[in-house]
Amino acid sequence: MAIEGPLRELGIHDVFQLLDLSRKTGVLTVVSELRDNEGFVQFENGRIVGASIRSNPHRLGDLLVRSGRLTDGDMARAQAAQQRGDPRRLGEILVALGLVTHKEIERQVRLQIEAVVFELMSWREGNFRFEEGVTFDLPRDATFAFPTESLLMEGARRIDEWSRIADRVPHLGMIPYLTPPDEDHPAMLDLLPTEWQVLAMIDGEHDLRGIAQGAAMSEFDVARIIYGLVSTGVIRLKAPTRASRATPLPTGRVVDSRLTPVDMTVEPLRRGAAAFRRGDLTEGITIWTQFTKSVPQYPGVAAIQEAVSAATTLRDILAREVPDVR
Repeated sequence: MAIEGPLRELGIHDVFQLLDLSRKTGVLTVVSELRDNEGFVQFENGRIVGASIRSNPHRLGDLLVRSGRLTDGDMARAQAAQQRGDPRRLGEILVALGLVTHKEIERQVRLQIEAVVFELMSWREGNFRFEEGVTFDLPRDATFAFPTESLLMEGARRIDEWSRIADRVPHLGMIPYLTPPDEDHPAMLDLLPTEWQVLAMIDGEHDLRGIAQGAAMSEFDVARIIYGLVSTGVIRLKAPTRASRATPLPTGRVVDSRLTPVDMTVEPLRRGAAAFRRGDLTEGITIWTQFTKSVPQYPGVAAIQEAVSAATTLRDILAREVPDVR
């Protein structure tokens, strides 16, 4: 038996709670004509096991490649195994091949599901339909079940915090850039590892969405960190230009379709990105600088040079403020 109705009569939060408390198994479909979008959430005994949204499918493989955890070649190996008839899910194959850890797969799947659920929770208009006992061709790349109640609580908290963040971070398309250091009154930076990670990826060109993808973090967490950095005066935000909207972050999936024949040429970009992610700014700067000199015809070389310049500025600031910085 299907459960359906308009969101104006039964809000999406209440729909999720109903399915959770009644331990339902099936697929929830939410359609918004205003947004020209639809989302799907798979439930098993009231727990969420899969989710997808038409406007941004959040495929596990794409997330892992964009974040630099996998290369295109790694994905090709796993997909080839599936094409040969391997019945395992993509995530299980990747773990078996030793390309990623089980913990990383679980983390990415949760980010994938959270992104969909939290977006659906912001919808105030549209219609929902829950079909009990059915399955849907959702991208279930690994077997995980997440408590619905914990996702709802986190979603509600984020909605409240977004209202505060929006005062300084109006939208995810904003581009952060480093402020010039005050030589007379140098600031002491006391940041968490995730905050250093985000700060290291700020180059004045890429927006919050791009940084979130490159750091393999949720857009909310990046926005929250950016809010703190703006509040302390470490960075500022600027509105995107037409050109910057189209500029991809030079980490993770860096192979442009025009460079397919020389795929190995851009391997240094991946190694440099990996160095930045583990906090080794000097190595990352060295690798990317050598790359721009050896492949000056690369389409994204200007963005990489600006990223190197920003990373160099950050390293110099840290060298003054933090001992033993690399």
